Amino acid sequence: MLSDIVLKKIKSIVKVDDFVPLHEPYFGGKEWEYVKDCLDSGWVSSVGDYVNRFEQMLCDYTGSAYAVATVNGTAALHICLLLAGVQAGDEVLVPAVTFIATANAVSYCNAIPHFVDVEERTLGLDPDKVNHYLREISEFRGDVCYNRFTRRPIRAVVPMHTFGYPVDLDRLQEVCERYHLVIVEDAAESLGSFYKGQHTGTRGLVSSLSFNGNKTITTGGGGAILTNNETIAKLAKHITTQAKTPHKWEFNHDMIGYNYRMPNINAALGCAQLEQLPGFIKKKRLLAQRYQEAFQNVTGVRFFTEPDFAHSNYWLNVLIPDEEYASERDNLLEVTNNAGIMTRPLWTLMHKLVMYQDCPRMDLSVAEDLERRIINIPSSASLGEL
Repeated sequence: MLSDIVLKKIKSIVKVDDFVPLHEPYFGGKEWEYVKDCLDSGWVSSVGDYVNRFEQMLCDYTGSAYAVATVNGTAALHICLLLAGVQAGDEVLVPAVTFIATANAVSYCNAIPHFVDVEERTLGLDPDKVNHYLREISEFRGDVCYNRFTRRPIRAVVPMHTFGYPVDLDRLQEVCERYHLVIVEDAAESLGSFYKGQHTGTRGLVSSLSFNGNKTITTGGGGAILTNNETIAKLAKHITTQAKTPHKWEFNHDMIGYNYRMPNINAALGCAQLEQLPGFIKKKRLLAQRYQEAFQNVTGVRFFTEPDFAHSNYWLNVLIPDEEYASERDNLLEVTNNAGIMTRPLWTLMHKLVMYQDCPRMDLSVAEDLERRIINIPSSASLGEL
């Protein structure tokens, strides 16, 4: 059976002692040193030298002009949408294939997620299909794109780089310019991924990163906002710090703000992790190469590889059974997990969740097909050392 073949191939790549997680953090650098230094200094909360250092290191690595560290990736995306001008009652185009945080961040703005389809080549938003769809359902009122059926403005689009594989950003940018939509990149999964030599998260007006415990690097919990716009960067830092105006002792606030800043102790961990990021990416790409070689001659399933325009971090590796083997997906999951190898299916599609069932959506046939077939397999950087 296909499940037995898949299990054998994975076991040929990863060492199974008791349990192999899907993706776990790796601490082999100066994490203890930096966190202890942070504790010794007493500066453990939302200001401190490590926050500033972490933000500068993010800029240096990604090429973004500015970075603002936040408490998590969802908070970062929430602020990104506000900075992009998303208002209550607006619609925001969101891929149906994404983690729940993407749609939730839109809802935090009292806006409406409008679900669009993805392409199998990237697993991310399909610019061509979205272009054809907008041609059918949109109209302009002045410079603003409206959904002519719901009568609501369509304000922005949130491409999510699924599992670290970049969306085709050139094609998407053309579509967004045509329909006057702001690009807000959800780069939560793609730290270390590049689109035509440009790091993901640096193409749109603003973007969000995540450093959750299962991401390529971790700060425990944490995220960041990237932008090349100085005014937006300053406003992002202001809003995420409760919009407090500077003063030695008074507490004055000039707008609604959020307690979204990353604590210094988390940033200390992040600095040590960022120092190791190039090594992490090298190991993860080596692991992906081994998977690709192992599965290249297996009938019935393929290992997903990066598009030709991308250099992916391979955050989560992906197997996609052929259509005739799609019915074996659940058995594959059961066999591998019972053997101590953690695998998982794709997230439930956003439009199938009870709170988003009534949201507008286009034909989602590709997303629905991928939902039946995709399997994530162990992807920790440490597995690349074997």
